[in-house]
Amino acid sequence: MGIDVRKTAALDAARKAGLFLKKSLGKVRRVSYKGDINLVTDVDEKAEAIIIGIIRKQFPGDSILSEEAGRDSGAGEFLWIIDPLDGTTNFFRSFPFFSVSIAFARRGEIVFGAVYDPLRDELFHARKGEGAFLNRRRVRVSRVKKISDAFLATGFSYNVRSTANTNIKNFSRFLKKALAIRRAGSAALDLAYVACGRFDGFWELDLKPWDAAAGSLIVEEAGGRVTRFDSSPYTYVVNDLLASNSLIHSAMSRLL
Repeated sequence: MGIDVRKTAALDAARKAGLFLKKSLGKVRRVSYKGDINLVTDVDEKAEAIIIGIIRKQFPGDSILSEEAGRDSGAGEFLWIIDPLDGTTNFFRSFPFFSVSIAFARRGEIVFGAVYDPLRDELFHARKGEGAFLNRRRVRVSRVKKISDAFLATGFSYNVRSTANTNIKNFSRFLKKALAIRRAGSAALDLAYVACGRFDGFWELDLKPWDAAAGSLIVEEAGGRVTRFDSSPYTYVVNDLLASNSLIHSAMSRLL
């Protein structure tokens, strides 16, 4: 079984986990902390179990890397990379910006990604080489050419209280150059919004593989560019990411 059958399973898992999130909004029963400001709830864990259950039933030999469960290594060539709830703090406080993110890699290369916003029923997805889609509609990045016209997004990592590199200097630079900046709290959705032209660019430090594996492919398949801050190649195992419509990429990299 190859990519097509896994794509179908990924889309099904994203929708089922997303429906569970939607039904569970405002009903968190248990919350714990993985760090000073890094929350995990019973809803994260149950949504993750839904996704992993679908994968394990159909593809028992595949490997899985998930935010809460960690890594489960299989014998096959496929690796699933899962964030069952990207934007846990938002979800916990009933702020309506969160998503399910599912990607899978084949021999180390991301070949499919899906990001699902259950509140808006928006399923962003892309298979490598076949373009990016919002539900059934093909999407493309924006055509903004200047930083001064750019609508950007960023985020701050969970170690912001302890790290010296807080992203605040970067934020300040862009604040003085761009049209506007948003910090909404779900990197996966931020990337999906770059892909469909709602945002023109996005950057963030200290991202984990499950934060950006799906979204980065969706941006590239929508005609955008994804690199590290210095414009060197990005892979899901590194933690600084710059994504854009490609037209403002060099200018954003210089500012970073």
